[in-house]
Amino acid sequence: MESISAAEIDEYLTQLGTKAQIAKTVLRGLDTAQKNRALARAAEMLVQESERLLLANEKDYVRAKENDMAEGLLDRLKLTTARIEAMAEGLRQIATLPDPVGEVMESFDRPNGLHIEKVRVPMGVTGIIYEARPNVTADAFGLCFKTGNAVILKGGRDAFYSNQAITEVIREALEEEGIDKNAIQLMEKNDRAVTTAFMKLKEYVDVLIPRGGAGLIRSVVENSTVPVIETGTGNCHIYIDEAADLTKAVPIVINAKTQRIGVCNACESLLVHEKIAERILPALGKALLEKQVEIRGDETVREQIPEAQAATEEDYGREYLDLVLSVKTVGSLEEAIAHINKYNTGHSDAILTEDQARAQKFLREVDSACVYVNASTRFTDGFEFGFGAEIGISTQKLHARGPMGLRELTSYKYQVTGNGQVRP
Repeated sequence: MESISAAEIDEYLTQLGTKAQIAKTVLRGLDTAQKNRALARAAEMLVQESERLLLANEKDYVRAKENDMAEGLLDRLKLTTARIEAMAEGLRQIATLPDPVGEVMESFDRPNGLHIEKVRVPMGVTGIIYEARPNVTADAFGLCFKTGNAVILKGGRDAFYSNQAITEVIREALEEEGIDKNAIQLMEKNDRAVTTAFMKLKEYVDVLIPRGGAGLIRSVVENSTVPVIETGTGNCHIYIDEAADLTKAVPIVINAKTQRIGVCNACESLLVHEKIAERILPALGKALLEKQVEIRGDETVREQIPEAQAATEEDYGREYLDLVLSVKTVGSLEEAIAHINKYNTGHSDAILTEDQARAQKFLREVDSACVYVNASTRFTDGFEFGFGAEIGISTQKLHARGPMGLRELTSYKYQVTGNGQVRP
């Protein structure tokens, strides 16, 4: 790990912060058309420079493999031509979305003649700390840029070369459009002390958003003096109710668990009503085992799926990010809800049922950012919700909750117009 003194850290972060403050002023002067043109150019250049990005990513990927990175995290790290195109498409989609900046959220007149408007405005400077997901670099830029926010990124060292290349391409696109390239900056010092100091850069950074595992998020929440929007881990549940259509259950569970294992909206825990255990568990077990999913279950589960291992208490609260699934039988809808609210992370949970009253009870009582009926948890995603690329999935309850798109990256101010009024 590189060694850096406290004075050097202070100087480095001050330079980043100062540049971001200047850039945020420039961004506030851009109109929607200018922002959209820059987003389109950045998308075009990411595709044009695919080979450059893939070469940088290969350096990260080889090093990660040598360090025995888990398969799910390797999947997050890996760039392909298709994934670069998806990053570009995210920027294009953001360009087509309505610009929330300047939106009048409400307006009213006071008896003294004052006219008051509540108007959306940028946060200012957004800091994002994230792990081995290079696509976040482009997503974060696009959302912050459209909302007039300068962004300082601190990616994980595992994706350093990938993040560096993506940032360079975007900065080149901004320069071509005559826009301050410091609208996006990447912290290139990987010393832990630099990251910790960044969390306290309150003079320059208006909001901090962590994206990654539980350890990263906890570190940011505990150490930051900058306001934090917490994006939580995803111990997501599916509950198969006694009134479920079992023909829907297997495809939904398989999709939620295996369509992509290293993501926060993948299903990590499955609950099954005991009345249908004998009817659904053998088919589920067969389908999961065909996908190489390791099943950890209670006694009833192991009776129906002999290949299953015994689940521990710890299994029910884990986000595996791997081909592992905890499975438990429950005796009632109420028991399922209680179990989910005890072990979930407030991210995404689903019920499979054809009974509308039971579905509504689940929707009301499960305390998560996103709650589903008869659908995969994999839909908790900015694209799928129509927001374009997302900045993260917020599992907290203040300011933002669920997939965070453009509006969640704005604040508001009151604009008050008078005609000579003074307060008596």
